[in-house]
Amino acid sequence: MPDHPPRIPAELADLSVPLSDLNRYHRNPRTGDLTAIQESLTTNGQYRPIVVNKGTHTSRPNEILAGNHTFTAAQQLGWDTIAATWIDVDDEAAARIVLVDNRTNDLAGYDTVLLAEILAELPDYAGTGYDQESVDDLLDGIAIPSVLPAETAESEGERAKDEHLTWGYVQWGPTRVQITSDEVERLDGAHAAYYEKRGTDAGFAHYLLDPHAQEGQAVA
Repeated sequence: MPDHPPRIPAELADLSVPLSDLNRYHRNPRTGDLTAIQESLTTNGQYRPIVVNKGTHTSRPNEILAGNHTFTAAQQLGWDTIAATWIDVDDEAAARIVLVDNRTNDLAGYDTVLLAEILAELPDYAGTGYDQESVDDLLDGIAIPSVLPAETAESEGERAKDEHLTWGYVQWGPTRVQITSDEVERLDGAHAAYYEKRGTDAGFAHYLLDPHAQEGQAVA
């Protein structure tokens, strides 16, 4: 994991204001995951400013319209300042901004395959809002075809289509790799032999992934 960046990057430093000068929106219907936000602030720093209404037209000074939970998480982390941008709108406009800031997140979706690829490229999940359980749930939602077309080499060097890939996969982190039915059977056989010899399957994944372990701990 990289070294933690400054709480507020230099590019946002001129926008810093004391947390004690700000107030949460008085009717925010949104509930946030403060633990995830705290982890993000700790790992990534504040990468975008919160939005604050001056309150000239609402009689509620320095009221946060976007970033209420970021503000709360920063308070809980012991921050003294936070980067903010300012607007000055009336009650109706303030309510609309609060609602749309929350609602657009609800309406957004994901390209789950691309998301899994991006997660797989990271050394860990710190500061992403994901953990292994949520990544597993993500992968469970990605359909794995029962049969996939594959290519096999012919003796003449040409490649011919052969639909031999059937359901099955191996997984590490956010990476799942489809395997053939023959590979599934071989894995089942290796697992059965490993379990029969040891009375447990603890360490089986290490055994599969470490060639040296396989050399020194033959199961068949």
